Amino acid sequence: MARSSATSDVFNAVAEVHRRDILDALITGEKAVGAIVNDLPMSQPQVSKHLRVLSDVGLVRCRADGRRRLYRLDPEHLRPLHEWLAKYEQAWNDRLDRLDDYLAEIQGQGEPQ
Repeated sequence: MARSSATSDVFNAVAEVHRRDILDALITGEKAVGAIVNDLPMSQPQVSKHLRVLSDVGLVRCRADGRRRLYRLDPEHLRPLHEWLAKYEQAWNDRLDRLDDYLAEIQGQGEPQ
């Protein structure tokens, strides 16, 4: 995948497992690159590369603290992904509701009257 397409939208950015791992590492709060490297089985250059992609699409924000760069999650930019997934969540909920109704009907048929 070309770098430009990965940085152009949230869907492509989170499609890569290492970037999802970085987002998971940042869910607890702001961290320096070194702390993220310690949390994950990746080298510092790899983490920095993925942080750059996540930053380009707005999923993480960076601030300078002396020589360190501290990164934090910006979940607002996950909204397009959340809205897309919400449709599928509703479809699954509808199916589970129908399954509940069906199971209740079968159980009701097996009861003596």
